[in-house]
Amino acid sequence: MGKPIVAIVGRPNVGKSTLFNKLVGQRLAIVEDTPGVTRDRLYAACEWQDHRFLLIDTGGIEPRTDDVLLRHMRHQAQLAIDTADAILFVTDIRSGVTAQDEEIAALLLRSGKPLFLVVNKVDGIGEAPVELYDFYSLGLGEPYPVSSVHGHGTGDLLEAVCASLPANDGTDEEDERVSVAVIGRPNVGKSSLVNYILGEERMIVANEAGTTRDAVDSMVDNAYGQFTFIDTAGLRKRGKVEDGVERYSVLRSLAAVERARVCVIMIDATEGFTEQDSKVAGFAHEQGKACIIAVNKWDAVEKDDKTMDAQRKKLMNDFSFMSYAPIIFISAKTGQRVDRLFELIRFVDTQNAMRITTGMLNDLLARATARVQPPSDKGRRLKIYYMTQISTRPPTFVCFCNSKKLFHFSYARYLENQIRETFGLEGTPVRILIRERGEKV
Repeated sequence: MGKPIVAIVGRPNVGKSTLFNKLVGQRLAIVEDTPGVTRDRLYAACEWQDHRFLLIDTGGIEPRTDDVLLRHMRHQAQLAIDTADAILFVTDIRSGVTAQDEEIAALLLRSGKPLFLVVNKVDGIGEAPVELYDFYSLGLGEPYPVSSVHGHGTGDLLEAVCASLPANDGTDEEDERVSVAVIGRPNVGKSSLVNYILGEERMIVANEAGTTRDAVDSMVDNAYGQFTFIDTAGLRKRGKVEDGVERYSVLRSLAAVERARVCVIMIDATEGFTEQDSKVAGFAHEQGKACIIAVNKWDAVEKDDKTMDAQRKKLMNDFSFMSYAPIIFISAKTGQRVDRLFELIRFVDTQNAMRITTGMLNDLLARATARVQPPSDKGRRLKIYYMTQISTRPPTFVCFCNSKKLFHFSYARYLENQIRETFGLEGTPVRILIRERGEKV
């Protein structure tokens, strides 16, 4: 199961993004922003006490507008509402309850999701201002007065929100069925691939409605195993506002990645690599998912015996931040290499769940440190006492040493390469954590 999703919605200029920044910044809630996913930080992985969730920022909702950009923002916000497990509806105490607020409140009530009415810009401390009581008229229950600038009231808000989310005990049940997210830019052939698989494989168990609008979980049993394909189709680009389309296509991929064990990142062979491909892949990488880069529409490319090697080298450079991901050239239209894709999905899922004994790791560590001596600074040398694996999905290792300051990132990269060279771990990210002796993991 992926992390619960909490969406921040409201009309423009009520302080949604400021609240987002406060919750993920001051509260030390941010685990890691995905680099480059959106220019204005659309979402962040957050943690409050024992709860982990994704916080989504949206553009302001204009319930009725003919403006193209505002229509896209409304579409994006609606998608966030459909995707979310809980919703923060942000209003502004200075402007009071507006007709727009009333329309948005009615929209949110129809969603059936847990709603939290946030009255922003209550910057004073002490008694709540009398204007706060006007917001009861929205019919959303007790309002939460907050100051997104100063952080007042955000603790009480987060307590209530986390109480409404599913309990997170930090463990995921292992399932024989491999969940596969097919992600990528609009129009790269995601739904075509899933449709080909569903049309060719006759042993489908069932179809289930997914957790996001226009997404369907398709269960497939075949000679390669049991799979659940999460399709994020239904979106078409080529609108006048590319940025708006791009933003909610990332949101669809975000929700799919969170729920999956393996991510098939689809690239259009006729268009090549784009910045959006990097954004989508970057999120899957940061979430520690097993990844495969599938270059679709290979049947439509004019090629000779050198084309595939040239394209592979270029993609390895484009995706240098995830060089572990295997690259496969497919055609969702003709089914070319789809069988091989199933084999890769099963393989990288196994790699993502690999566990290595402490004894084997420390044998490797002894050989690696003998081959390349750990770095030193001002006469003091790094000593690595031992290494152990603390988790899988992705494989995560801890090195205990005498000084974290001496543990240069280049040496951590060297150890990662040694681990991969010895144990494989293809198709999966690897995490290496550095701890000093006596420090808790």
